[in-house]
Amino acid sequence: MFLIEEELKKLPGKPGVYIMHGEKDEIIYVGKAVSLKNRVRQYFQSSRNKGAKIEQMVTHITRFEYIVTDSELEALVLECNLIKEHRPKYNTMLKDDKTYPFIKVTVNEPYPRVLFSRTMKKDKAKYFGPYTSSTAVKDVIELVRRIYMVRSCNRTLPRDCGRDRPCLYYHMKQCTAPCQGNVSEEEYKKNITQVLHFLNGNFQDTINQLTEKMMAASEDMRFEDAAGYRDLINSIKRIGERQKITTYGEEDKDIIAVAMEESEDLREQDAVVQVFFMRGGRLIGRDHFFLRVARGDTKAQVLSSFLKQFYAGTPFIPAEIMMQTEIEDGEIIEDWLSARRKQRVHIRVPKKGTKEKLVELAKENAWMVLSKDRERIKREEGRTIGAVKEIEDWLGLKDIVRMEAYDISNISGFESVGSMVVYEKGKPKRSDYRKFKIKWVQGPNDYASMEEVLTRRFTHESKGDYDSFSLLPDLILMDGGRGQVNIALKVLGELGIDIPVCGMVKDDNHRTRGVYFNNVEIPIDTSSEGFHLVTRIQDEAHRFAIEYHRSLRSKEQVHSVLDDIPGIGETRRKALMRRFRSIENIRDASVEELSQTESMNVQSAEAVYQFFHTSSDQES
Repeated sequence: MFLIEEELKKLPGKPGVYIMHGEKDEIIYVGKAVSLKNRVRQYFQSSRNKGAKIEQMVTHITRFEYIVTDSELEALVLECNLIKEHRPKYNTMLKDDKTYPFIKVTVNEPYPRVLFSRTMKKDKAKYFGPYTSSTAVKDVIELVRRIYMVRSCNRTLPRDCGRDRPCLYYHMKQCTAPCQGNVSEEEYKKNITQVLHFLNGNFQDTINQLTEKMMAASEDMRFEDAAGYRDLINSIKRIGERQKITTYGEEDKDIIAVAMEESEDLREQDAVVQVFFMRGGRLIGRDHFFLRVARGDTKAQVLSSFLKQFYAGTPFIPAEIMMQTEIEDGEIIEDWLSARRKQRVHIRVPKKGTKEKLVELAKENAWMVLSKDRERIKREEGRTIGAVKEIEDWLGLKDIVRMEAYDISNISGFESVGSMVVYEKGKPKRSDYRKFKIKWVQGPNDYASMEEVLTRRFTHESKGDYDSFSLLPDLILMDGGRGQVNIALKVLGELGIDIPVCGMVKDDNHRTRGVYFNNVEIPIDTSSEGFHLVTRIQDEAHRFAIEYHRSLRSKEQVHSVLDDIPGIGETRRKALMRRFRSIENIRDASVEELSQTESMNVQSAEAVYQFFHTSSDQES
């Protein structure tokens, strides 16, 4: 048994990482400390002002463990890794993980290529980026290939020279075909040098060269070629225009700001972090991130958590990070980032000038994103939580969180199946969906099939700490009226379970017209969010049942004729198909040929032969 008071006495006064576990022994929080003894003890001292999030977390801690490190920097690295791996509930977490595209030039190859990449590896290639738009990256790569005629194939050169014909790009005049030995390594690498010059943002030389070619083509009355050069020049100018916003100094920078606003949830508030990417003195893009933030968390705390998670997951680290506020562990994060970059990284809070204005711009954009997202969230809550509230009002119920809906699907009694879909707070919880293959009922009897499904669902023994059957719903929705509702009430009554049951009644056109509850059909406003939610749940239960039924029909349809031959199981069936490739070839084979197949003997070969030839005689 883990006794917290006793374990607190054993904590060392050394730096390290502490890990809090909850009731199910899951990791609910990971933190770092200069002194584990002092930091962890603070959580369990009632006299300290810990904040709402920590107060709530402490009530769920059943045990803790810790890992001692040699320094606070090592603790920081370990903390980042553990948070990313376990995503603890009470750590400030990014809602999404993103990777950014790079342009990769394989200068380590004799004939380099220009490629799209999501990762930056230590492979001696040159990487440009990261960029925020994968579409823009693909456009740039295509443009580079057209201008400089570099290859895009995966052939290993010069080993594979002359083995195959040149590809379509050669005939389109977008590749010099080094695979045919048409160009030497030295000539080819001159083009690659220009590619690298271009990707570093030096567009003017390329524009000048293309302009000369355009004019020459025009003078020679090669107007189609001239138009092609003109389009390439316009494409380059558009790329250049996207990078007109500049900052002073040529070093790569990230500008980071956060916007926070309290939500209606007493435990959480909304936050958006905005990141501007400055590369080579140019603003090449921006991105934003939604975070789950506890009420009472400061901007400095949020930014500190964001930095550790974001830069633990991105392969590129800039030389400078500009932020709107100082963070408590800024120096240690600087050391960590510098070690990862292998060059010094500075975290700065500009107070005046253009840098301060850039941070303000990032902050303003964060607020804009947050405001728009709040409107989206309000609309979503109207479709979900608001719709559930309307259903509560119709039925005179309260505190509906979990709703389950059921449906039966069959075609003339063939492979009858049942579906169970689950909605929590008005949203589908697909991990809790369940499907049932009807076992006890023969033929097309929807009422009896539904009785079987409900009986199996509410008498099912849960496996492990949690599965979909371990929680009882606050409301059961049946795909039908009085008859289906009465079936559900009968099953619940026999099992001694008290759960409200509501029917979703359809009209003659198979459209939902109302709900049946407590022996009364309740008409509902067809323009209300509650009506739309009921319709979505009904359609989802039907879709899930149909989908399962269709999968079973498909399995039945791929049943092999060989399965009907006595003595031919799966192993022999596969062996026959491997050797003869088709049923027709098996039918035309002799007993001797069949018996020579792997796993087959004379008796089984005769059974196959007799099956096909007896069947043919009967059909004729």
